[in-house]
Amino acid sequence: MEKNKFQNPSGMHDILPQDEFYYQKIYNTGQKILDFYGFEKIDTPILEMADLFSRGVGEATEVVEKQMYTLRTKGKDLLALRPEGTAPIMRAYLQHGMHTWLQPVKLWYFGPFFRHERPQAGRYRQFNQFGVEFLGEKSPIADAQIILILTAILEDLGFKNLVVKINSIGDSNCRPVYKKILLSFLKNKKSELCSDCQERIKTNPLRILDCKNAKCRQILAEAPQTINYLCPECHQHFKEVLEILDEIKVSYTLDSHLVRGFDYYTNTVFEVELAPVKKEVAEKKEEEIIAEGAVPVEAPKVEEKEELQLGSLAGGGRYDKLAKSLGGGDIPACGWGIGVERVVEAMKARKMKPNEPVVQVFLAQIGILAKRKTLRLLEDFRKERIRVAESLGRDSLKNQLARADRLGAKYTLILGQKEALDGEIIIRNMENGQQTTVDQKDIIKEVKKRLQQENK
Repeated sequence: MEKNKFQNPSGMHDILPQDEFYYQKIYNTGQKILDFYGFEKIDTPILEMADLFSRGVGEATEVVEKQMYTLRTKGKDLLALRPEGTAPIMRAYLQHGMHTWLQPVKLWYFGPFFRHERPQAGRYRQFNQFGVEFLGEKSPIADAQIILILTAILEDLGFKNLVVKINSIGDSNCRPVYKKILLSFLKNKKSELCSDCQERIKTNPLRILDCKNAKCRQILAEAPQTINYLCPECHQHFKEVLEILDEIKVSYTLDSHLVRGFDYYTNTVFEVELAPVKKEVAEKKEEEIIAEGAVPVEAPKVEEKEELQLGSLAGGGRYDKLAKSLGGGDIPACGWGIGVERVVEAMKARKMKPNEPVVQVFLAQIGILAKRKTLRLLEDFRKERIRVAESLGRDSLKNQLARADRLGAKYTLILGQKEALDGEIIIRNMENGQQTTVDQKDIIKEVKKRLQQENK
């Protein structure tokens, strides 16, 4: 075929049918756990007022300065495609008077977000994020619980060896002191920093700690640590968070350089990564892989190099001052977001295939009368919740049987012109090829009986 001149925009991707199962797996796994913990789903508009993010996320952040998609409406309103999920949910919390609800308010979301950044592995300009927001609770227990829930979701997806990195960046009382000390440390090192970090010194110095440039990392290895400059209240909060994590046996690593890219964060910040897959892991026996919740697609190739690193799969923290920056009161809150595309890439890299719907029965038909009767039979099977596949556009029985075999159907029901006239249908066992003819009116009962015997 001639190459189509229309392609998806740079950094945006199609989610093809075979990949939708990964997204459904992540959604369903998270929903099940969050339902248990009393979280309720919320959906906010994809378009929000641009000022919501300027005031909430921060004008000097890279997301607002460089990555946000904005547009001017005919009514002259400046709107933005939402680049993140927390500010819109806090906006909804304030707008709909959720502060009058029974506190805390626990919400979760799943949907598309947009950032104009350089596309790379697991990172797109239109991406999906799965997140939670725990609103109206100041206790360190909230911080620890959302970390516990995050690791539970990732573990239920089949991931092992999670690395939880955690830090405290203080609040508006103690952070200015740390910023002054950090700037003093960087004063004579500015020329050695990358161009981005030289700019961050003026606008957002804390973001320098998160720079991935090797030279900057070397300089920052000796930088003062945020946790050494916390005020007594922030120190006590962080201490209690760590003690609770110890109590509930969530392992973590203190990372003194961990910060988050949004200005609204205070106190606890965290990210979750995966330990790299080494050669020894790739050589695990099949039964060990299955025991860990992964379904091997094919025998893994043994390579000397480590798996491509995708960065953090998820991150979050506390944001007690966000509501006030949006015109509300002091609303303590914390939350996290999972990068869905990154999780999908990690699942694929580890040969973790989600459970796809199983086709138990294939319905083959030959001739126009058989096709008409097939539509009614399909509806009967749907009402009985028996998954049936078909290929109504094909007449060749050979092709239809080949399709049934590829789909892994246990039985193929064959309805030809003769069977359609006689009120009969043929059941073919796809494993041994044996065929039996039964009345059409008894087909549901017969298929149910055979499937139940298969499951015993």
